[in-house]
Amino acid sequence: MALHVGIDVGGTFTDAVAVLDDRTVRGKAFSTKDVTTGILGALAVLQERAGLSEEEFYRAVDRFVLGNTIVTNAVDEQKYATVALLTTQGFRDTMRIARSARTDERDPHKMLPPPAIVERGRIIEVAERVDAHGDVLVPLRAEAVAAAVDAALATGAQAIAVCLLWSFRNPAHEQAIGRYLQEHHPDVPFTLSSSLTPVYREYERMVTTALDAAVKPLVASHFDHLAEELRARGLRARVQIMQVHGGFLSVEETSKAPISMFNSGPVGGVTGARLLGRQLGRRRVLTADMGGTSLDAAAIMDDEFRLLPRAEIGGLPTSLTVVDIETIGAGGGSAAWVDGRGLLRVGPHSTGSTPGPACYGKGGSRPAVTDAALVLGLINPGYYLGGSVELYEDLAREALREHVAEPLGLTEDAAAEGVYRLATSQMANALRKITVNRGHDPREFTLVGFGGACGLFAASIAAEIGVSELVIPRNAAVFSAYGLMHADSVFSAVRTSPWTMQQPAADLDREFQALERRARAWFDTEGIPEDRRELYREADMKFVGQIFEVTTRLGGGTFTEADKDELRARFIADYESEFGAGTAWTETDILLVNSRVRAIGRSDVQQVRQVADADESHALLRRSILEPATGARTEVEVHRGFAALARAKGPCLLEEPDTTVYVPTGATVELTDAGHFLIRLESTH
Repeated sequence: MALHVGIDVGGTFTDAVAVLDDRTVRGKAFSTKDVTTGILGALAVLQERAGLSEEEFYRAVDRFVLGNTIVTNAVDEQKYATVALLTTQGFRDTMRIARSARTDERDPHKMLPPPAIVERGRIIEVAERVDAHGDVLVPLRAEAVAAAVDAALATGAQAIAVCLLWSFRNPAHEQAIGRYLQEHHPDVPFTLSSSLTPVYREYERMVTTALDAAVKPLVASHFDHLAEELRARGLRARVQIMQVHGGFLSVEETSKAPISMFNSGPVGGVTGARLLGRQLGRRRVLTADMGGTSLDAAAIMDDEFRLLPRAEIGGLPTSLTVVDIETIGAGGGSAAWVDGRGLLRVGPHSTGSTPGPACYGKGGSRPAVTDAALVLGLINPGYYLGGSVELYEDLAREALREHVAEPLGLTEDAAAEGVYRLATSQMANALRKITVNRGHDPREFTLVGFGGACGLFAASIAAEIGVSELVIPRNAAVFSAYGLMHADSVFSAVRTSPWTMQQPAADLDREFQALERRARAWFDTEGIPEDRRELYREADMKFVGQIFEVTTRLGGGTFTEADKDELRARFIADYESEFGAGTAWTETDILLVNSRVRAIGRSDVQQVRQVADADESHALLRRSILEPATGARTEVEVHRGFAALARAKGPCLLEEPDTTVYVPTGATVELTDAGHFLIRLESTH
């Protein structure tokens, strides 16, 4: 018996999926502050629904993939471990100077300094200097290392970040500091920029290094506790962690660079949507992942999700390459409120899982999006999470009346409708950012909506941006956890190695060969079979005189003089794909800045034929709802066990054990061959 498990830890719920004998079993539990308790709670639900004892369940697991919010929450809330930074003498204020006042904010009164990761008093200068060619100008002496480390630890630092000037050209000085820390302070976690991100731009490299060091103690404490609990229950499989770049690594590899776990849960959803689009034959897919805390949106084109270089994390530019996901604070738990100008607002603050929306009855008094959906009649208070959680409509109405309806002079129903429509508009704008703002027509895409709350909003979001076809996966409420199980193993080796077309091709090929040796060693360490190994060469390139680069993929095999013209043509095509036809600056030379090798270990995708805990017997109910699109009170059909019916017309509701799908007037819904809900809207464009 082979049992694969995927876990996605969200801000409100921890989602879990198990694939067992060609069927899926799914479960949810409330997320907890210590993370581990929520994960164990979700696993207990899986175990019960799989019909196995605890010992049988854990011993049967042969793949365990985790997406989590430990790093995301730490960065978003700026709750880091105390970290000290060692840097080259004379460069103590690099992070304070940052990129000067170059922000998107046009009001100078709002141009605030970037969030502080390291207090200035914990930034220690080291007497050393390497130049741009990697030559040593000021040697690093042993006594200077000892003095700098002692000064850093005297500040109470729990971790140390090391980022020296030009260390990506010559890492010897950083490596010497690393050896000293290992020998004299083995219990102090540290990060070397030359190991984590050996690329140019000292500010972004320093930010990334400091962030990684600042979350290492937090991640270690959580993972140590989780690993201990899982081992005690009999888990023998390796725990694998989803990464920010769209693949997973073992927990051992992840612990070396935990900042790469940022946004790991949402990446699982994008991975699952890519697989679903491939199965449905849709090459252009938009994803909308709406849970309890946020909405995460991404675009998939030609079976590839977009990777974003120099990603911004927590308001700080980094040197990380991440899956391009647009996130806004609009989830089922997002709070509705009226600001000082008398305007209705939704989010970005969330009521979380405790106390949660007012309707949870856990003491929450502020209305949330879930409260609005309940008042509109879109949620059945007796069938929330299959009836395992009771909701209280009177508490939802009371909260809406006090905090929205009375301040705005509205009825409770009108207040609920306003919250619903404003949340929908905000989520539609997030999808416009990744389509219209980048030159893509959203009408050419299929929307895949998932997350526990998205089924209530997906059709309304699609209508607002002009999408006529959307798919709600059958396991929508735990879809990110499902996607985690089907992600590939990914390792990226990168190095700044400036090169121009005037230089010998052999120089560039040597750089790639060195990176490929690292990638093949990783394949061997991870035990990835030869038939599932893939290597890709990539280059970050720009026209001479420009600031930022565009990533271009090279052809396979040895790079020769004959390949230069093809590389130039590929870069120009990629450049114009990003910025528009005719924008390439073809009159000037091209500079290749970073060489990168991406190693992929393809996963074994399991074919699922059945959702084990779905109700296959059709039940037809009726309920009065306030339809958000029209504002009219309407009696609609409510279907449970929709698979037995397979087709219906809106307006109607589909009630699954862990999500509800709203189908508006004029739309149709049918079941795909794989059991997903396919909704087609009336065309209004």
